[in-house]
Amino acid sequence: MSASVACPTARPRLARLRLAVVLLFLAPVLSACGINNVPTLEERAKATWGEVQNQYQRRADLIPNLVETVKGYAAQERDVLTSVTEARAKASQTTIRADQLTDPAAVQRYQAAQEQLGGALSRLLVTVERYPDLKSNANFMALQSQLEGTENRIAVARRDYIEAVQAYNTELRTIPGRWIAAIFYSDAKPMQVFEARTGAEMPPPVSFTR
Repeated sequence: MSASVACPTARPRLARLRLAVVLLFLAPVLSACGINNVPTLEERAKATWGEVQNQYQRRADLIPNLVETVKGYAAQERDVLTSVTEARAKASQTTIRADQLTDPAAVQRYQAAQEQLGGALSRLLVTVERYPDLKSNANFMALQSQLEGTENRIAVARRDYIEAVQAYNTELRTIPGRWIAAIFYSDAKPMQVFEARTGAEMPPPVSFTR
């Protein structure tokens, strides 16, 4: 009596082949369902966060020259100058990686440090009102213009980040994104929105024209 017996080593290969065929046919369906939405929106949110950090760093880079310029005309404003320098140092040391954007405490620390620097900078700029010669200094005027532009870019970058995070978080909480994340991206977590404090949506007063 003869019987045909399939080779044991051929079975796994056949199973993998069948799986590949199934996935091949399912790929268009899964794509249409938005299987790539979760990682795509996550990467977009991380990219916009990178721009937020870039603009805050740009502001921090302007401050040393600003402090030195003010010091040349208003050295007696030592407390204000010191507070700006210290706030800048703290803000520069308080960093956050893209993979920490799901951690509310990490985002809050970064936000608080940047807000502290923004407040100290605002107080410095208000102090300058008392020094007409400084306000007309060419170097100060150039720094003033750069700072004003940077504050505007910070506001735009922060807005773009908030919109990107909201889109990502919505995808994780709604169907079919919620199901897709549970099956394919189980480690995906909602990101924290970088909420500005009340009134912080307005840039510090950097214009001194009357």
